Amino acid sequence: MTANLPTFSYCWQGYKVAYRCCLPQNSGAAVVFVHGFGANSGHWRHNLPVIGQYYNSYALDLLGFGASDKPSPRLVPYTFETWGKQVGDFCREVVRQPVVLVANSIGCIVAMQTAVFHPQLVLNIAAFNCSLRLLHERKRSTLPWYKNWGASLLQRLLKNRWLGAYFYHQIARKKVIRRLLLQAYQRKEAVDEELVDLIYQPSQSPGAMDVFLAFINYSTGPLPEELLPILPCPITFFWGSLDPWEPLQLGRKLAEYPCVKDFIPLEGLGHCPHDEAPHIVNPLLLEWLAKTVACEEVE
Repeated sequence: MTANLPTFSYCWQGYKVAYRCCLPQNSGAAVVFVHGFGANSGHWRHNLPVIGQYYNSYALDLLGFGASDKPSPRLVPYTFETWGKQVGDFCREVVRQPVVLVANSIGCIVAMQTAVFHPQLVLNIAAFNCSLRLLHERKRSTLPWYKNWGASLLQRLLKNRWLGAYFYHQIARKKVIRRLLLQAYQRKEAVDEELVDLIYQPSQSPGAMDVFLAFINYSTGPLPEELLPILPCPITFFWGSLDPWEPLQLGRKLAEYPCVKDFIPLEGLGHCPHDEAPHIVNPLLLEWLAKTVACEEVE
């Protein structure tokens, strides 16, 4: 588990970025794991140690999450452009070689943005339950009126400092975090104390609330449908079929783009299949990586 792996850090644009890694000897390929919203490198607790037996493997905390610094949104815009630059610089400055990116949820958008910004650094992407950004300002018109209205109202309310702080402190509690995870996961036994704690602890650190509220109010930026046509590398989607937040039937539409090499449903799993069912995902990921690395070596 990643909890047993030491945490390292390096300086990015004056801020501390935390990461974990497994570096087997004689491995010619590198894999970088990118977490989703509210998570951190610990969310790859069941994957990094396994994949790291065969490939140089890293999991980093995006700026604003985990053990990475959480500067004020007045100083750093919490956008996919910012995180895409961060991950690209991490690959160049720490990994120091082209990588395969493995991502979940909003991390998939970060991975695609990284590839667009740094085409020479990203060889391939494995995207687990990509965020569809259904609350993006250009998608809200497709939602039922009550969802559109409710999301807009919530954003307006949370821009008030007092209301935003009250809302955050209501949800940044262990019992609420557990309840949200139980919504996202279909295999309820996977929602253990370690998982709840790895989400909860960073949420209590200084600056975490401001990062959360900044992202809740972020309804612009790139959509997956905008990044896929310009993606300079192949991408494969893996999708938990019972994801309550990013519906499978909407996710399938992403497979229509030429850069998408495969779309693999993961039956009976939810929004975070890599953590919910690592005994299913890890063998699939290792098989996919073996094919991906072999193709790169041939080319």
